[in-house]
Amino acid sequence: MSTLIIAEAGVNHNGDLEMACRLVEAAAEAGADLVKFQTFRASRIVTRNAKKTEYQLQTTGKSESQFEMISQLELSIEDHQALLDHCKRNEIRFFSSGFDVESIDLLLGLGLDCMKIPSGEINNLPYLQHISKRAKSAILSTGMSDLQEIGEALRVLQDGGMELEKITVLHCNSEYPTPMSDVNLRAMDSIKQAYGVNVGYSDHSLGIEVPIAAVAMGAQVIEKHFTLDRDLPGPDHRASLEPKELKAMVKAIRNVEIALGSGIKTVTKSERNNRAIARKSLVASCPIAKGDIFDKSNLAVKRPGTGISPMHWNQVEGCVAPRDFSPDELIEL
Repeated sequence: MSTLIIAEAGVNHNGDLEMACRLVEAAAEAGADLVKFQTFRASRIVTRNAKKTEYQLQTTGKSESQFEMISQLELSIEDHQALLDHCKRNEIRFFSSGFDVESIDLLLGLGLDCMKIPSGEINNLPYLQHISKRAKSAILSTGMSDLQEIGEALRVLQDGGMELEKITVLHCNSEYPTPMSDVNLRAMDSIKQAYGVNVGYSDHSLGIEVPIAAVAMGAQVIEKHFTLDRDLPGPDHRASLEPKELKAMVKAIRNVEIALGSGIKTVTKSERNNRAIARKSLVASCPIAKGDIFDKSNLAVKRPGTGISPMHWNQVEGCVAPRDFSPDELIEL
């Protein structure tokens, strides 16, 4: 099964539709399956005096509030339609996280039937209930939450009518960037074992190693922030991949998918011809005359592996030589 790779443009368009379109093009060029934005109205999701996170203070102006910061990052209804159309032209699927009920309805109206639930909404009961009744499936991010809170959110979605197999839970850490010591990829296994859901990983660490490792561990969905330029102003650029890095991540993930294979240990086509060269056979260690008895004094194990396998040593030892053998000649019975 191919890993679903979500290129998270998020708010890295800085409120500029042209930049958002360039992000779509970069995600498509990188080979991602979906390019994801964020859909919200600042007035519906944050109070005017809400504080910024520490990483937001480091990456944006300290004088402005969180409300002022995200107000500049909104996309209009017309912007959403334009991006949806641009995605179709670039043969990549449009996706977005809705941060409020009205935004969820906007995305449903655009034809999206899977809703991405951001980490911050995992305990938003009315929001989760709305999604459970309107969407066909959901991808739930779990940053800043524990196993119990994940279970509570899953129960709300299921109580509203969403089937468990339609929900994918993404392990996530919501620090930007996430320290390697806090990544904790094994939490994916804990979530899967606890609730029997499909799992994936939403990555905020630097570099591409962690999402690649997550795929090797069984992640069915990978979400990763990207930007056109890490030096651009804005809250999330510094913790994002640039286009070449995103492309390298996608390529590495696809290679890992192939490398994981079937799980059946067998001789592959590519290595089959090497058996005769790298393996060994029973050979004469010295001149052997017809009628001599094969034993450890006149037998040796050497390459190539085109003769009798050394695994048959016990069967050969004690047999009578059917003819003369020169040193290093393959033994025959």
